Amino acid sequence: MPVCGGWTFRQLVLAIVMVITGSINTLSTKWADREKAPGTADKPHGFDHPFFQAVGMFLGEMMCMVVFLVMYCSGRGVTNRQRDANYCGLGYNPLIFLPASLCDMTGTSLMYIGLNLTYASSFQMLRGAVIIFTALLSVAFLGRTIRAQMWIGIVSVIVGLAVVGVSDIIFNTDKNKDTNGIIAGDLLIIMAQIIVAVQMVYEERVINRFTIHPLEAVGWEGIFGFTLLGLLLIPFFHIDAGAFSELPTHKLDDAIDAFHQLGQNWQILTATLGNIFSIAFFNFAGISVTREISATTRMVLDSVRTIIIWVAALALNWQKFIPLQILGFVVLIIGMMLYNDIGIQFIKRTILTRVLRRPLPPDEDQERLIPEDNANRRRGNIQEEPQPGPSNAAI
Repeated sequence: MPVCGGWTFRQLVLAIVMVITGSINTLSTKWADREKAPGTADKPHGFDHPFFQAVGMFLGEMMCMVVFLVMYCSGRGVTNRQRDANYCGLGYNPLIFLPASLCDMTGTSLMYIGLNLTYASSFQMLRGAVIIFTALLSVAFLGRTIRAQMWIGIVSVIVGLAVVGVSDIIFNTDKNKDTNGIIAGDLLIIMAQIIVAVQMVYEERVINRFTIHPLEAVGWEGIFGFTLLGLLLIPFFHIDAGAFSELPTHKLDDAIDAFHQLGQNWQILTATLGNIFSIAFFNFAGISVTREISATTRMVLDSVRTIIIWVAALALNWQKFIPLQILGFVVLIIGMMLYNDIGIQFIKRTILTRVLRRPLPPDEDQERLIPEDNANRRRGNIQEEPQPGPSNAAI
């Protein structure tokens, strides 16, 4: 029975869980970055462990596999086609997820490094750059055609990103943040979106040929990412990063030091556990929202998540209020809506029927918030309606 705006109680709960856990994911990571604690050295220092945090994120994604196996064994939420295609039935080779996991691993690590250098709100907004690179790669490798409206959306996203980046540099009032560090952090986040776009194109071109439940897909990527990046922490411990690392040993990452800090500071421990569990719930809720409501709703909720992260960062005094960021965020949202054709047809219909008082053409009497080519873009046969725009499971 609908309880709010035509949504059922279950749908409302899923939407709330998605927004809250998605916000917690970014905020908890930033919280850990801001804390200090003694590690292997007695002197307290910052929790500068982006690769260790990325391993925790993949651990959260692995939990999605546990949820899927429970659903698979109980027969709830899994179609017969998905049961037949499941690895238990040898319908596909799990190694198809390895390239996607490598992209996820690299992109997430870069984004966590960038998040450590810049603001949480800017981090969330700059992730919108994935639209630009996904569009260009889709033209090159998927043979897609970018319409004029989509190009306008891409230009709007570029302008919005520029406004957000410039506002970080010009209005930097945080004495603990170096301007060069903020620039480097913002650039790393944008660079990471190139890798995320490669992951999206690969998933559509290769993985989507199989009928795989989305929770199972996220679970496999989590397993590969956790295993590979976990093993890479060993050589990272022996790599001297110099001034690039803020650790006392100046190693690229130090898992032993990270565990020491977790034991010395309950806030770092709480933030790390929050990161792990929030990514699991965020993936489950996001996939459920896409399947039970719409991909449009998921994109809107992701925008709400950005606002919550921004407001929380201001309330916690993690950054100062920068009015110019409002302009950048609005331009970003407009660009995403134009690119994904979200609500555009509704606006056209309203202007045509209510302002110009003209009848609708015969082929426009049924509105689609998302055009047919967009409606099958992100996940294809992975039985999930796509999410327009940036929909990386990580962070």
